Amino acid sequence: MKKLKEVAPEVYQLIKDEIKRQEMTISLIPSENYVSSAVLKATASILTNKYSEGYPGKRYYPGNFIVDKIEELCKTKAKEIFGLGEDWDVNVQSYSGAPANLEVYFGLLNPGEKILSLKLSHGGHLSHGHKVNISSHFYQVVNYGLNEQGFLDYDEIEKIALIEQPKLIVSGATAYPRAINFKKFGEIAKKVGAYHLADISHIAGLVVAGVHESPFLYSDVVMTTTHKTLRGPRSAVIYMKKELTEKINKAVFPGIQGGPHEHIIAAKAVAFEEALQPEFKTYQKQIVKNAKSLAEALIKQRFRLVSGGTDNHMILMDLRGIIDAFEAEKLLEEANILANRNTIPGDESPFRPSGLRLGTPAITTRGMKEQEMKTIALLIAQILKKEGKPEIIKKQVIELCKKFPIYEN
Repeated sequence: MKKLKEVAPEVYQLIKDEIKRQEMTISLIPSENYVSSAVLKATASILTNKYSEGYPGKRYYPGNFIVDKIEELCKTKAKEIFGLGEDWDVNVQSYSGAPANLEVYFGLLNPGEKILSLKLSHGGHLSHGHKVNISSHFYQVVNYGLNEQGFLDYDEIEKIALIEQPKLIVSGATAYPRAINFKKFGEIAKKVGAYHLADISHIAGLVVAGVHESPFLYSDVVMTTTHKTLRGPRSAVIYMKKELTEKINKAVFPGIQGGPHEHIIAAKAVAFEEALQPEFKTYQKQIVKNAKSLAEALIKQRFRLVSGGTDNHMILMDLRGIIDAFEAEKLLEEANILANRNTIPGDESPFRPSGLRLGTPAITTRGMKEQEMKTIALLIAQILKKEGKPEIIKKQVIELCKKFPIYEN
């Protein structure tokens, strides 16, 4: 940091400020986590200097014999964390989740062909074909949703698939707090002759640890980001059945991307190595324990939860009749608690959501457990019910955070 301070003092100070903000804030954003010091080191390595268009052994620039080894190692580790055999391949070059999904569509579909996915207001992701996303401009998109209890209705999904005859079905979500039955999705896809893409960006770490069903037996393609529960750098990987490798690889490069980010690929390899350790499984189990504990504590505070609880790392609060979601997010942030506003079933516009999305990956990384979940639920209740001032609660939050530092000095 000394050289950074000399060269760009303003940037240096902003980074220092961000370090302090993260340390003194309870992050309940399900998409966020804290990478290890080892992942940080790889991310900031001199590999950022190397341009390496193409794939190992088939580059368009010289001097890539070392990054070829790094990328091959990353691919090996990426398969190893899920216990995959020779029938699966993996592309580790995708920059992030939304481009990765687009690369899958581009590789497997012709323009105008149909995608079946979860609607945004029910927990789907923008890149699953929402009208404001580029994916909807090239492909027809039809949606399935949740039932009145807030669960996926697989019989209804099958009915829609039989009527619509999609070429690709997307399972997975960005805001669904319950377990996903990938076997059911796979059976539906086979019945209509569609590809099955499982987007496990949020639950990948849980799948690695065996605390959520794996999609690999029932999917043609599996995409995941590498942050969130995987606790790696901000990026993504695409797993595909071996026979789809050429199509997917061509869609990634040269179809949508140029040179891969080899420093991030190295950081992914580090994160995958960490995910192979026994303590990673313990960590994932604690994520779920914490989420269930937090959900139970919020219910005791008389909050409504979409689907009535959680099976994974995520909770969706229904704030209708209690407080505006924008105001809730703002008040919580004033108290150094981060949870993002989110659409829930019944919302007509993503710009006027009624829900609040919470997750436990980041606070579990800090070492917090069930007792802290009860404390956090009480702090949230005091703020959202306006029984306590954010500036007062902020002091309690900071004291709690001090007990659970992110990085040791």
